[in-house]
Amino acid sequence: MLDERSKSLLKTLVERYIADGQPVGSRTLSKASGLELSPATIRNVMADLEELGLIASPHTSAGRIPTPRGYRLFVDTMLTAQPSLVSVDAVPLQPDQPQRVIASAAQLLSSLSNFVGVVTAPKKPSVFHHIEFLRLGERRVLVILVSPDGDVQNRVIFTPQDLSQAELAEASNRLNAGYAGLTLEGVRERLRSEVDALRGEIAGLMSAAVRVGTEAMAQQDEQVVVSGERNLLTVQDFSHDMGSLRRLFDLFEQKTQLMRLLDTSSRAEGVRIYIGGESQVVPYEELSIVSAPYEVDGQVVGTLGVIGPTRMAYDRMIQIVDITSRMVGQALSQR
Repeated sequence: MLDERSKSLLKTLVERYIADGQPVGSRTLSKASGLELSPATIRNVMADLEELGLIASPHTSAGRIPTPRGYRLFVDTMLTAQPSLVSVDAVPLQPDQPQRVIASAAQLLSSLSNFVGVVTAPKKPSVFHHIEFLRLGERRVLVILVSPDGDVQNRVIFTPQDLSQAELAEASNRLNAGYAGLTLEGVRERLRSEVDALRGEIAGLMSAAVRVGTEAMAQQDEQVVVSGERNLLTVQDFSHDMGSLRRLFDLFEQKTQLMRLLDTSSRAEGVRIYIGGESQVVPYEELSIVSAPYEVDGQVVGTLGVIGPTRMAYDRMIQIVDITSRMVGQALSQR
């Protein structure tokens, strides 16, 4: 447990390093902290903080920098939200197609933070409006799924036995007459209870259609918009390390990994901060993610956030992410 003096010096050190990007020495700490402490006392406190793993000393400098553990303690216990750190001069996000809203939100996050803005597409309810089965050849069937908003998904499936077009039409008619408008999970539950009343091949075909529909909806949900990757080229922490930059750009291209990162925060309430190097959530020690879920009609449907260096102004990023998440929710709720 840190005493108040140690907390004050750690807070000052982190703030100075975030502001200047240079290792912080005892003389700078003495001036910036406002504490009347001798340089020797400050050096002793810094040695204690280093022993606790909260700060570290780069080989090229006598000063100290925060570690991921130090950033975490700072973020969790020393960060105080201040009003009016962020001024959103732009017109609030206009109600529009969801894809345009999230693209605009990603650009807004990037321009306000000067880092990378990321937004996941709102998840659509897995409901089908209409389905058709078309025979393509022996045991090959084309499944055509139409959602309530007109989206069409096509998938080819292979059946255990060859089915005629008449049998396929029977399955289509049964699904459209008795199940249209239900969620795919609801269809699955109904099929379990009614399977005995259906012919085996028809029940199997309908179950396969539900599986195909679920996979199609899942693929639709796995959309993430990234804006401002080039901002990282000007970040001092990355600009001299091409290896780090290459890894970061690989992350943005691998949307699946990015989706997993954002999915973690979609299960939490409010703004969350993930600091690289402290866990497996963020794969790179140089990165931090400030993220929050956004809601439509009271339901969480997506996640957005800012990705940047661990040396970022967390208080400002929290406000940027919080404001944008509320703007996105309002824009999508008005459609």
